[in-house]
Amino acid sequence: MAKLNFGGSEENVVTREEFPLSKAQEVLKDEVVAVIGYGVQARARHLNQKDNGINVIVGQRKGTKTWDKAVSDGFVPGELFLKLKKLWKENRNCYLLSDAAQIALWPTVKNT
Repeated sequence: MAKLNFGGSEENVVTREEFPLSKAQEVLKDEVVAVIGYGVQARARHLNQKDNGINVIVGQRKGTKTWDKAVSDGFVPGELFLKLKKLWKENRNCYLLSDAAQIALWPTVKNT
């Protein structure tokens, strides 16, 4: 484990040597990771996980520019896009919306 200093706060960080991609793939082999949102951060997470063999699905509102971007990146509506409540209850989740969207969506997430 590496010790890193983040703005005066020391943290222990797991390194690739301790937790390589192959171990992550093994741990997540029977899991579905739902990344909520498809903006700059979330898109990168989706594609990185997808490219590395992780079963990942998109949580994104239909009819948005980022919905169309996810479709063009190979995510299939109805198969790899699911309603938020279903995603939240049944999967491992990354909540990667903008600050404003996180605040707006939190009541829905909190009640699932």
